[in-house]
Amino acid sequence: MLTLLSSLISFLMGGLPKVLDFFQDRADKKHEIELARMQTERELQLLQAGYVAQQKIEEIKLDEIQTQTASTEKVSLIDAQKSEMEAIYAHDIAIGQGASQFMINYRTGVRPTITYGFFILLMLVEAGLFFYGWNKGVDFKELANHLWDDETQALFASIIAFHFGGRAFGK
Repeated sequence: MLTLLSSLISFLMGGLPKVLDFFQDRADKKHEIELARMQTERELQLLQAGYVAQQKIEEIKLDEIQTQTASTEKVSLIDAQKSEMEAIYAHDIAIGQGASQFMINYRTGVRPTITYGFFILLMLVEAGLFFYGWNKGVDFKELANHLWDDETQALFASIIAFHFGGRAFGK
């Protein structure tokens, strides 16, 4: 009986390392799964942080592209306006060729004549209204407010802009 018992214990002891390896392997796999889960969480956090940084970089690049596009459009518009003005000047020169000096001088005096005419007309109307109001006894402050209202200021600004605006773009 002792032989049978010792044989059985020896047989079981021979398989004990396999049983222990089974439990050790199970514990190792559980540990590896836990490490893999922690590593995955860490990578997700890094990806999320990296994604936020990448998203900011992409937004900056997009803003840069939009600014560059707007700048290019403005430069193109300016070049188109410059080309148009050059074509207009070339057309004016072509029309003036062969014309008499009187006609050339008359054409160059159109803008100043219109500007001075409207300016003188505005001043005459304003002076006439001022004298009329003054003779009727209207208070100066009230008279000034009526004569130099928003519409008159806009008209005056239009006259000045017409004259000097044409000169500024012409040079």
